[in-house]
This record gives sequence, structure tokens and C-alpha cells, in this order.
Amino acid sequence: MSLKVLSTEIPDVKLLVPTRHVDERGFLSEVYARDAFHDAGIACDFVQENHSYSKHAGTVRGLHFQIAPRAQGKLVRVIRGRVLDVAVDLRPDSPSFGRHVAVELSAEAWNQLYIPVGFAHGFCTLEPDTEVLYKLTDVYAPELERGLLWNDPALGIAWPVEPEQAILSPKDRALPRLVELTELVFT
Repeated sequence: MSLKVLSTEIPDVKLLVPTRHVDERGFLSEVYARDAFHDAGIACDFVQENHSYSKHAGTVRGLHFQIAPRAQGKLVRVIRGRVLDVAVDLRPDSPSFGRHVAVELSAEAWNQLYIPVGFAHGFCTLEPDTEVLYKLTDVYAPELERGLLWNDPALGIAWPVEPEQAILSPKDRALPRLVELTELVFT
């Protein structure tokens, strides 16, 4: 597998670009290979894959995370459309606690974002009819699911949508701010 690994503001979060082999028929791309990921310093195995469809631009999903014993790392990619994808460091002992990485992922750019355990994750769609696939390192456990308010001013995220224009679930609108989080156990 040929994989370009790019740095982000937080070294444990990686922007990845798999190679596309193009010919007159279209393309083939190996988007995940465990050995290639391990060689790139991403030593994890994925056990679940989710597919998200958002009808409208300005749809915000997140910021979500799970705590131990089912904390999740994620590999996120867009197969149609574009998103601003965001990962917020919630690891209590991390020097980048409370900081975030925000990158545009798109079907056209064919890029992916690896987000390790200990981060909240969310995205905002930049185009209508956007589809996102994400692999997870652990299964969904609703009793361990937590969240962080997407537009908490303490995070300083430059979202591409105004709060009154954002399309969110009622649950995501009611998530706590960073200072209100109490359960940050990931191992």
C-alpha cells in the first residue's frame, strides 16, 4: 500500500492520502492495510465501520467520543462531498488538551483523518448530499458515549456555519462544554 502521511497540529492525529491507481476504467485505491498503517505509526485494528449521509450543507455531527472500556479511535474519510473534520484532544495528561485539529476532507482530495483514542470527533458538511465513512477501533457502546458542545467558545474552532444556521440533532445541541466534562477516562 502506498500511503502519504501528513502531520497535523497535534502529532498523534494524522492526515493520510492513499494512492489512487487510475486508468481508463476509473481507479483502484487501497484505503486501509493494517501493516502499512502500523509502519506509519498507527498501530490499531478496526472492528466496526459506520456510514453517515447528510442531506444538507451545514449539518454538524458531534463532537462525540466514548470512554473506557470502549474508547474509540477513528479513521474518517469522505466518499461523496466535503466536510470540515474536527478532532479535539481530551486526554487529561496531554500537552495539547483542549486543542483541536480541523481539516477539510473530501471525496476529490481522497484524504482521510486518523483520530486516536482520547479525542472528541465531529464534522460539518460543506456540500449537500455528503457521505462519510469511518472505521472504529471499538464497537459502539451507548452507555459509554459522551459528547462535547460543538461550538464551545473555549475550543476556538472556526466552524464554516453560524450557530443559528447549523443543522444539529437536539442531543448534539445539548452537549456539555469542555469545563463541564467530568469523565475523561480512555484506558
